This record gives sequence, structure tokens and C-alpha cells, in this order.
Amino acid sequence: MKTFLKNKIKGLCGRTAKLGLTMAVAGLASAMTANVAQAEGLNDPTLAPYYETFKGKKIGYVPFSMSFDLAKGWLAGMQKQADELGYEIITRDPNWNTDVGSQAMSQLINEKPDVIVYMNPDLQSYAKILRKAQKAGIHLVAVNLKSVFPTHYIGEDWQQNGVEEAEYIVSKCGAGTGRSGKVSIMQGILTSAASAYQLYGVMSVLEKHPEMTVVSNQSANWDASKAHEITQTVLQQNPDLCGVIGFWDGMDIGAGAAVKEANLAEPVYVVTSGGGAKEAACDKLLDGTYSAYINYDVRRMAADINSTIKILLQSELPADMKPFLLPTPSKMLTKDNLTESSCWTMADFK
Repeated sequence: MKTFLKNKIKGLCGRTAKLGLTMAVAGLASAMTANVAQAEGLNDPTLAPYYETFKGKKIGYVPFSMSFDLAKGWLAGMQKQADELGYEIITRDPNWNTDVGSQAMSQLINEKPDVIVYMNPDLQSYAKILRKAQKAGIHLVAVNLKSVFPTHYIGEDWQQNGVEEAEYIVSKCGAGTGRSGKVSIMQGILTSAASAYQLYGVMSVLEKHPEMTVVSNQSANWDASKAHEITQTVLQQNPDLCGVIGFWDGMDIGAGAAVKEANLAEPVYVVTSGGGAKEAACDKLLDGTYSAYINYDVRRMAADINSTIKILLQSELPADMKPFLLPTPSKMLTKDNLTESSCWTMADFK
């Protein structure tokens, strides 16, 4: 028994000595590493594979048109990141033509980009093409306008946009204001998500206010000249019109101009929304074209697009993964709450 205990104790002592030696060596190694880090710094081993991920990748970009501020701002933000990370952006400009846009999307599928960032002209037109692109393994990111075929989405919450615009007009024209309560609604393309969802939001508010009367609810098809013509007619028929609810600044500039030209005794409140470009938003609030403006800031949207591209290119997830939404936070602007940073110019992306 004594011999057994002596051997046991001897073994324990040996293992303890070995453990102590191991710990001492580890401590020495740690100290040496710390000294090296302090003297020379450490190379982050995750950065090289991160940058390598993006080399040779291709991003397709198909907006409505490259002629307006939203499309230009998004591309400027995207191009800046592409230049930094070394991937290519392939831009196709349909110039407001849905058929040309469909052809551009089909051609891009053949070029096999890793991601396509695009705008849906309406809820239905691109649905079959999007399904084909997804089957080809291409990730799809819709910006500001959805399709009946669900893909990843970055952009405005149009229903909430409609709610906020209607609430603004009610505050200016509804009960207790002494005004007529008459309002004109200026829609874009009726089958567009921006019109369909926004109108639902508008009407969900107005139906709670019986003192409000919709005297006109028409589509100007995103066309400023048509919005001008419609508003002129509405004002002639309703000189006591109190408000105009518009669905996009690029169109509603025509409505605002018609209101200013009418030179009415009482103000007609024009509310619209857009991406916050200085000339289209802040300048038009200051000169009285618009009374209020819901800004879904292009700078924020471009940052979300870029983050989404980086995640998708690194993830190796399938193109038919569950789609996600990134609604863009928006802010209602008036001339009274404008700051130097409220709106953007192209210089912000340089």
C-alpha cells in the first residue's frame, strides 16, 4: 500500500511539473507575441480574404432612367464602393421605357452578374424576368419599388409615406382650420407600388375625417407637365382647394408650379416626397413650391445598397434565400426645420 501511494504521489508530481512547464512556455509565448505586437503590430488575417472576395464580381444596375436624381445618387454611392473594393458595376438605362428595361434585365441575366440592383416600373412587368434571374443564381435587390415577385428590398415605406402626407394635409385643411377640406391627389403610374401602397395609406387617414373631400384623384404618370395641367384644371374648378397630396417630387414640381401661378388668396398646401436632392427638395421648400416634403434620403439608401452588396457577395447564400426588407427611415421637411445637411448634392458622394 505504501509503495502504491509513493508511486501515485510521484506520478502526480510529475504531471504537475509538466503542467507547470507547459504553462510557463505558454506564458513565455504570449509575452513574446505581445512584445512583437507592441513592436511591429499584427497583420489582420481576415482582411486579405475579405478584399479577395470582391475581385472579379459584377453588379448589374437597372433604374427607370439615369436622368433623375435618385438614380444618379444611388449609382454615385455604389460606384464609390465598387472602386474601393474592386468590383464592376454594369449600368443599363431604360430611359423610362418598360420594354427597354425588360430587354436590359434579360441581357444582364446572360452576362451573369452576381447581383442586380433595379427599380420595378410597376408591380407586374418584371415578375417573370426576376424569377428567371433568381433561377440563374443572381441575387436581386429592388430599390424603392417592389414587384409581385418578392426580392430583397431597400427603400421607402410607401404606405407610411401616404399616411404622413395625408395627416399633414388634414392638419392644415381639416376640422378647426376654417378651410374647405378639399384635397387633390396626384398619383404616379397607377400600377406602381409607389402609387398603390401610398394611396392606401392616404385613404386610410382621409376616411377618418369626414370634413375632408377628395375633389380629384388622378394619375400624372410621373410626368411634371401632366401634373401641372391636372392641377390647373382642378384649381379652376375648385378655387377654394386647400391641399395637394403628391406622390413624387419629380412629378409634383408641376403641381406646385400650377399652384404658385394661380396666385390664390389662401394658400394651397402641396406635400410630396423624394430622395432629398437639394434642387428638388430644399430649394423647392424655400421658394414655396412645396409646403412639406417627406425625405427618404438617397445617401442613406446608397449606404444600405452598398451594405447589402457586401453581405450578399460574402455570404455564399443561394439566390432564392428568404428575401429581406430594409425600409428607409424618412423625415418630413418644411422650410422651418431645414438645416445644411437636410439635402444632398453629388459632391456628397465624392
